Amino acid sequence: MATAAATVNSRTLRLTQPYTVQELFIERGVREGFVVVEPTIASICHADLRYFGGQRKPEVLARKLPMALLHEGIGTVVGSNSQQFTQGQRVVIVPYVPGYLLRGLQPEQCCPACRGEIEDNYCSNSEFLGSGTDGIAQSRLVLPEQCLIPIPDDVSDEIAVLAELCSVSYRALRGVRHLLDKAKVAVFGDGPVGYLTAAMLHHAYKINSDRLTVFGAIREKLDEFSFAETRMVQSYDFAAGDKVDIVVECTGGRFSESAINQGISILKPGGHLIAMGVSEDLVPINTRDILEKGITMHGSSRSSDKDFREVLHVMEQADCQATLRRLVPDQFTVVSKADDLAGAMESALAHRDWKKTYLDFHW
Repeated sequence: MATAAATVNSRTLRLTQPYTVQELFIERGVREGFVVVEPTIASICHADLRYFGGQRKPEVLARKLPMALLHEGIGTVVGSNSQQFTQGQRVVIVPYVPGYLLRGLQPEQCCPACRGEIEDNYCSNSEFLGSGTDGIAQSRLVLPEQCLIPIPDDVSDEIAVLAELCSVSYRALRGVRHLLDKAKVAVFGDGPVGYLTAAMLHHAYKINSDRLTVFGAIREKLDEFSFAETRMVQSYDFAAGDKVDIVVECTGGRFSESAINQGISILKPGGHLIAMGVSEDLVPINTRDILEKGITMHGSSRSSDKDFREVLHVMEQADCQATLRRLVPDQFTVVSKADDLAGAMESALAHRDWKKTYLDFHW
């Protein structure tokens, strides 16, 4: 067991306003059952870029900044008030922290989610790293033991970093998992979220190309989906095409409207539409067909620790690792100070590469 002091000093790289990152030393308490982690590798999410580039609404930025960004990452245990972890252990960081852990309560004392009355990733008293509370961009991260998952020995660091995104996709599919042994599924989106959602459908839920179709707008990206059928949205006849049982929308932003409505058009009566893409604006949808077909619409954007545990088990498969490795960048960006992080964010915002941007922390 690694031991921890009552407090630790954390070099925290906080976004204070769009495009501005400053370094602060913040003292953080280490309560019983909490673990101190040094982040080693993180991945940049579009949500981080929306904060950094000032693309959130002004009132949201005013409420959430200053804040350290990043919620996709792994680290090494450097101290612990928990019996479960040892010094030097590699762990995946779970950014969703239920309120009962933060408040030192029993789950039933917290909220309907923690009591099991609704899904456990909707705690009304929760915190989420890099979204209203300091994220992974700091030298010492202090979290409850439940929010750290040991990385299996046969899962490399660069694959484990993708656990957060994979867990979100995996969680979104939980509501229809009872249908996935026979269902035909369409995924809309040829970016990383669409890719990892399709990867989870294939590797975790064992759906092959005869029942899995991915719709996208860029042929070079769609060519990466070797385990699925692919279709270009610009040329596909949605009125005459094959119908599916489940649609997963992974586009977000200004493409949400077309993806959701195209998905509605190819759903069978009684089908399911899962929305995962985030948009800052209201999105018009074809409610007439939702009503006439009796479509069920689900929304999902976050996962909990149990999803991470199951995803890491899937990641032990060699074929799954080969699929995920297509998103791993050829080079990692070294980050040791505030300017390094700001530069990495600016570059990611400007280029929007298909592969993920990985940050290699040197504290």
